[in-house]
Amino acid sequence: MKVKKWHIFSGLVVFLMAASGLGLWRVYLYPKQNLFEKEKIAENFRSMESIFPSKPIAKSATPYKLRENIRELNVSYEFGDKNHQMSEMLDRTSTTGILVVKNDVIVYENYFRGNSANARNTSWSMAKSFISALVGIAIAEGKISSVNDPITKYVPELIDSGYNNVPIKHVLQMSSGVRFNEGYSNPKSDINQLMSKLFLHFRPMDRVIADFPSEYPSGKKFQYMSLDSHVLGLLLRRATGKSITDYFQEKLWQPLGAESDASWLTDLYGTEITFCGLNATLRDYAKFGLLYLHEGKLNGKQILSEQWVKESITPDRPDLQANATDAKEYAGFGYQYQWWIPPDTNGDFVAMGHRGQFIYVSPKHQVVIVKTSAAEKSLTSEIRLETIALFRAIADVVF
Repeated sequence: MKVKKWHIFSGLVVFLMAASGLGLWRVYLYPKQNLFEKEKIAENFRSMESIFPSKPIAKSATPYKLRENIRELNVSYEFGDKNHQMSEMLDRTSTTGILVVKNDVIVYENYFRGNSANARNTSWSMAKSFISALVGIAIAEGKISSVNDPITKYVPELIDSGYNNVPIKHVLQMSSGVRFNEGYSNPKSDINQLMSKLFLHFRPMDRVIADFPSEYPSGKKFQYMSLDSHVLGLLLRRATGKSITDYFQEKLWQPLGAESDASWLTDLYGTEITFCGLNATLRDYAKFGLLYLHEGKLNGKQILSEQWVKESITPDRPDLQANATDAKEYAGFGYQYQWWIPPDTNGDFVAMGHRGQFIYVSPKHQVVIVKTSAAEKSLTSEIRLETIALFRAIADVVF
């Protein structure tokens, strides 16, 4: 089924279900509302295209296959004044896959809970870091003049929203000042109401943006909100004249040498939901980490500018720094252009997604680690910090 016809199909489905007595809830809404059901979550997280509409992304015509030197790995690490074992932590956090790359060689790869090397695991918010990369590419191509431009220069339909005259840089830094509640534990929060707006009330994602006014001046306060990342996707579509999947496939997926097809989830009108929604294999996620490890270059190609990579992972305001006083809500993680900076950083940085998705990059050790999970609940600050402790322990011992 082509995604551009999804909204027509949805109306037909509603009619047919009413006529046949199957029920809108059981056939259409149940899979979405029960996405995090304990017995199904692991399967759901690698089958998102069967639950939501999506667009395909073709693998590279010239795949880049990493060399392999697989070995056993079960490190111990210190956290909370206790010694922990990697195997226990992976099980406790409902890990579905972990991949470790050292010096561009895969040294460890393992899958759990029915997952496999060929499965397309959903990114959740790791997708935000990919969107940031596309913004950097659009700037290098002259499609966007500067991160200091107001976003409404390119997206004038946002003039009547909280994004009016907000610099692109502030949106990249999750500092737009727009009023949006990201509280995952609150069923009435803005983030949790999005699914109903998109798939029950059939609203286009681009129009949902207009629901949210400004709360405070932009650039003054870091406030993590997925809405900012969708606005960046809208910016890319307006500036490049291409869909996210087309631009992504041309500028990132093909040059990265992706070995497998991927996909991006959309609303009912074929618009990519750019604060999440990328589905890909762990090996291909690792290539994206390697791209940033090598300052924008991979497999002999300069895909991103070196300057963009450095700018993206270097917080440039006091409140964005790792260990900043105002960062306590975020477990001491710092932030810059859709990338997180762990506390007590030694130069490492990480893309993180809901319920335990990670792309961790350690330039000091030349290590990239990808971890996907199917956690039953949102990760606590302690678990995020403990995961970084595990990654650092792995980076210390692999050779």
